[in-house]
Amino acid sequence: MPTLKLTKYAIEAQPCQAKDVMLHDTEVKGFQCKMTPKGKRVYQIYYRTTAGNERRQKIGVHGEITLQQARERAKDIKAAVQQGEDPSGTLQATKLAPSIVDLCNRYLSEHAIVHKKKVCAKDDESMIRNYIVPKIGNYKTGSVKQADVAHIHSSLKNRPYRANRVISLLSKMFNLAEQWGLREPGTNPTRFVQKFKEQSRQRFLSQSELEALSTELLQCESLGIEKAQVIDAIRLLLLTGCRRDEIRTLRFKYVDWDRGQLVLPNTKTGQSVRQLGGRAIEYLATIRERSNCDWVIPSDVSSEKPWSDLQKAWRRIRKRCDLNDVRLHDLRHTHAASAAGLGTSLPVIGKLLGHTQASTTQIYAHVADDPLRDAADQVSSHIASKLFGET
Repeated sequence: MPTLKLTKYAIEAQPCQAKDVMLHDTEVKGFQCKMTPKGKRVYQIYYRTTAGNERRQKIGVHGEITLQQARERAKDIKAAVQQGEDPSGTLQATKLAPSIVDLCNRYLSEHAIVHKKKVCAKDDESMIRNYIVPKIGNYKTGSVKQADVAHIHSSLKNRPYRANRVISLLSKMFNLAEQWGLREPGTNPTRFVQKFKEQSRQRFLSQSELEALSTELLQCESLGIEKAQVIDAIRLLLLTGCRRDEIRTLRFKYVDWDRGQLVLPNTKTGQSVRQLGGRAIEYLATIRERSNCDWVIPSDVSSEKPWSDLQKAWRRIRKRCDLNDVRLHDLRHTHAASAAGLGTSLPVIGKLLGHTQASTTQIYAHVADDPLRDAADQVSSHIASKLFGET
């Protein structure tokens, strides 16, 4: 292993041998140039850490960097070692550090699947697959910056609600990364990302729109345009005010026929009891009479499974009714708005819908005021007719 002052000429003049040849520099202790049997010449630095561990760190390949650049880099590394650092160990740890893909997989297996409802965990997996992994999947968990997260958020500016949900998911994942020791505490890169403004939707069907939808469902039923399960599901959404998946996965065993209630074991807010009206119970009984399984809305493929997707059929139906901006969830709003319009109190509406927070039901407050407003209109009109001599 020759020891000499490394020069460009000395390095290039060294002949290849059957084994690696190590040229040691006399100018910077530990600075070396390794020549492989194939003629590749690699600059590296050898040192011992303060703990006595041996390290040999690659600096660069001769021809890609100059000898002078390599020697200066070697000096910088030695200076860091003298300060108690371990550049090679740090570099190796960085290479072995978990990536965002690793963090996502751990989040799903150890948190989402364990602590969240199946539908919510599935939504998290969808956001990870479609928005997070394609953007920063190969990044190291500890190296993701606020700018990286902000870029993901801004790329979804045309879908502000989804963009905000992605940021919320990332925030949870990075909080867990800190708990798991994968990031330094207090470094969550989502902290200062400003979310897009969201406007809550309060869409519900007017009387004429409800009549148009009812007519369309009757026509679908008589002509066989849509599956009976789809028609049943839409009618039940309106009659009960339940959420889409609460109806889609409803079983007859969840119906308390004597009390006229649904006893749902697993909803968005946990176990929930919903009081039903007489016509809703009657319609469920009608479905049961022609059913041969426990699912209220059974699959076409197997009676052992519920109906899988209502969205495609709903898009066809709402298009024929000219209700293109109406979501399935708006049928739940329609049920609640109808209750409010009939003078039902907000706490009672909350119970009908299975709300656990009074603030959630507050969006129907303006509808609940309609009967009061109508009464005020009648009174003021009556008095005005006297005041101004109107007939």
